[in-house]
Amino acid sequence: MRSIGKGLVGASLLVAAGGAVAQTSVTLYGVADTFVQFLGNGAVHSWSVRSGGNSGTSFGLRGSEDLGGGLKAMFTLENGYTINNGGFFVDSSTLFYRQAWVGLSDEKYGSLTFGRQYQPTFWAIYPTDPFRGNEVLSPLSAAAVAADKHTLATQSASGRSSNSIVYQSPVVGGLKLYAMYGLATTVTQPIPQSLGNILDVSLTYSGAAAYVGIAYQNQHSGTETVPGLPGPLNLLGTERFTGALGYRIGIVNLQFNYTYNRSKDAPAGSLAARLGADHSYSIMEAGATIQASSADTVEIAAVERDVRGVHDNTPGVQLGVDHLLSKRTTIYARAGYMKNNGSATMSWPGITVSGANATQTMVAVGMSHRF
Repeated sequence: MRSIGKGLVGASLLVAAGGAVAQTSVTLYGVADTFVQFLGNGAVHSWSVRSGGNSGTSFGLRGSEDLGGGLKAMFTLENGYTINNGGFFVDSSTLFYRQAWVGLSDEKYGSLTFGRQYQPTFWAIYPTDPFRGNEVLSPLSAAAVAADKHTLATQSASGRSSNSIVYQSPVVGGLKLYAMYGLATTVTQPIPQSLGNILDVSLTYSGAAAYVGIAYQNQHSGTETVPGLPGPLNLLGTERFTGALGYRIGIVNLQFNYTYNRSKDAPAGSLAARLGADHSYSIMEAGATIQASSADTVEIAAVERDVRGVHDNTPGVQLGVDHLLSKRTTIYARAGYMKNNGSATMSWPGITVSGANATQTMVAVGMSHRF
């Protein structure tokens, strides 16, 4: 009887384990993306091999477990790397730079997640950038991360926040709410920064041929260490107001977005005040994504970044073509132009402007493979 009892217990454990496996899934996924780039940067011309021009080069794990009653546990861990040299993307001290979060999702009430996550403002604007917010070759990303002398203390939208709590509602009548609160954090790369708490809320609508997104972000003050400055620079509390529109007509998806970044006044005598680095600025992008065939997509965008109170501005245009070789493999081309005026120093991310009033011309050809 004793051995029979043990056998029954063992069989029960095996059945239970089988049930758990059936309700749990973990997926390994990623992107391998590289391109060859020609850059005319003022009087300087160069060739280079870079990574992530169409889709951010990454690999990750995502998983979920069905807890019953419409409730799921879920997680995502996503690394960013540079395929041209095998290094980390942006921050070599962060293994999962792109995403690292865990949380719960309910069919009726939405999801609540904790960790390093995309900001609600990112989700509001993402569908209206023809280049999908790419961190290497999107002109919108170039405008978002630009830091010239008049806006050095005005914080820019990073797209992601660490130490964050994010709520996403279910879609109701085409509407979806995103809300995030992020606690203060410290980073060491690309430059040392201490960032204050951040509040971010967005609402999106998708229906028929239309898309609308609005967002509000409030980033508390912090500090950063910039090479060449006499001391730590005080980052000012910054509010960000975003509106985004999309409308599809046949094979053409028309896209538009506008963001106004308003900083608080720099305290008298502070380094930000002495440098005049507390100006607000706006970014506007208009473009289109054209599905020329089942395998071919054309992207076009015009962008302008304007700094308020001074004569710093950067207009730019970019054209892109994607061709699917298969469901997983894409070859692509990009061609872009930017003109900095005044003391503006906008450039594609990872590229330093060669000098004042520099004109930049970029041509790139690459390949992206999803796995």
